[in-house]
Amino acid sequence: MKTLPATVTHYKSTAVFTEDTVPAAIQRGHTTAGDVWARIRILEGCLLYRITDPRVQPEEVLLTPELPGVVEPRIEHEVQVIGPVRFQLDFHR
Repeated sequence: MKTLPATVTHYKSTAVFTEDTVPAAIQRGHTTAGDVWARIRILEGCLLYRITDPRVQPEEVLLTPELPGVVEPRIEHEVQVIGPVRFQLDFHR
Protein backbone atom coordinates (compact mmCIF):
# COMPACT_ATOMS: atom_id res chain seq x y z
CA MET A 1 0.00 0.00 0.00
CA LYS A 2 1.20 3.47 -0.85
CA THR A 3 1.85 6.19 1.72
CA LEU A 4 1.07 9.89 1.56
CA PRO A 5 4.02 12.03 0.46
CA ALA A 6 5.55 14.14 3.22
CA THR A 7 4.94 17.24 1.06
CA VAL A 8 1.11 17.09 1.09
CA THR A 9 -1.15 18.89 3.56
CA HIS A 10 -4.59 17.88 4.80
CA TYR A 11 -7.31 20.30 3.63
CA LYS A 12 -10.66 18.57 4.29
CA SER A 13 -12.41 15.41 5.45
CA THR A 14 -15.75 13.89 4.58
CA ALA A 15 -18.47 12.98 7.01
CA VAL A 16 -18.19 9.52 8.53
CA PHE A 17 -19.72 6.94 6.17
CA THR A 18 -21.23 3.59 7.13
CA GLU A 19 -22.22 0.57 5.07
CA ASP A 20 -25.63 2.26 4.69
CA THR A 21 -24.41 5.76 3.76
CA VAL A 22 -21.38 5.15 1.54
CA PRO A 23 -21.94 7.09 -1.71
CA ALA A 24 -22.55 4.95 -4.79
CA ALA A 25 -20.00 7.05 -6.72
CA ILE A 26 -17.07 5.73 -4.68
CA GLN A 27 -18.20 2.12 -5.10
CA ARG A 28 -17.39 2.26 -8.82
CA GLY A 29 -14.26 3.39 -10.65
CA HIS A 30 -13.42 7.05 -10.07
CA THR A 31 -10.39 9.30 -9.55
CA THR A 32 -9.30 12.34 -7.57
CA ALA A 33 -8.07 15.56 -9.20
CA GLY A 34 -4.50 15.85 -10.41
CA ASP A 35 -3.11 17.31 -7.21
CA VAL A 36 -5.32 15.51 -4.67
CA TRP A 37 -4.33 12.56 -2.54
CA ALA A 38 -6.73 10.85 -0.15
CA ARG A 39 -6.45 8.65 2.90
CA ILE A 40 -9.26 6.16 3.52
CA ARG A 41 -9.39 5.98 7.29
CA ILE A 42 -11.32 3.01 8.72
CA LEU A 43 -12.82 3.72 12.13
CA GLU A 44 -14.56 0.35 12.60
CA GLY A 45 -14.85 -2.78 10.49
CA CYS A 46 -13.19 -3.18 7.11
CA LEU A 47 -13.56 -2.11 3.50
CA LEU A 48 -12.19 -3.61 0.30
CA TYR A 49 -10.12 -1.10 -1.73
CA ARG A 50 -9.30 -1.78 -5.37
CA ILE A 51 -6.98 0.08 -7.72
CA THR A 52 -8.62 -0.45 -11.11
CA ASP A 53 -6.62 1.95 -13.29
CA PRO A 54 -5.37 0.13 -16.42
CA ARG A 55 -2.15 2.21 -16.40
CA VAL A 56 -0.88 0.69 -13.14
CA GLN A 57 -0.61 -2.69 -11.46
CA PRO A 58 -4.06 -3.76 -10.20
CA GLU A 59 -4.23 -3.96 -6.42
CA GLU A 60 -6.83 -5.15 -3.92
CA VAL A 61 -6.39 -4.48 -0.19
CA LEU A 62 -8.60 -5.14 2.81
CA LEU A 63 -8.52 -1.87 4.75
CA THR A 64 -8.85 -1.94 8.54
CA PRO A 65 -8.34 0.55 11.36
CA GLU A 66 -4.68 -0.54 11.39
CA LEU A 67 -4.28 -0.39 7.59
CA PRO A 68 -5.65 2.79 5.93
CA GLY A 69 -5.86 3.16 2.17
CA VAL A 70 -4.00 5.79 0.17
CA VAL A 71 -5.43 7.14 -3.08
CA GLU A 72 -3.02 8.63 -5.58
CA PRO A 73 -4.03 11.54 -7.83
CA ARG A 74 -5.79 10.53 -11.06
CA ILE A 75 -5.49 6.79 -10.37
CA GLU A 76 -8.82 5.01 -10.85
CA HIS A 77 -10.02 3.12 -7.81
CA GLU A 78 -13.16 1.92 -6.01
CA VAL A 79 -14.25 0.56 -2.65
CA GLN A 80 -16.53 -2.35 -1.81
CA VAL A 81 -18.51 -2.67 1.39
CA ILE A 82 -18.19 -6.17 2.78
CA GLY A 83 -19.90 -5.76 6.14
CA PRO A 84 -20.47 -3.25 8.90
CA VAL A 85 -18.02 -0.37 8.55
CA ARG A 86 -17.43 3.24 9.60
CA PHE A 87 -14.87 5.22 7.60
CA GLN A 88 -13.85 8.71 6.55
CA LEU A 89 -11.91 10.18 3.64
CA ASP A 90 -9.16 12.72 4.37
CA PHE A 91 -8.06 14.82 1.38
CA HIS A 92 -4.54 16.25 0.95
CA ARG A 93 -2.74 18.45 -1.60
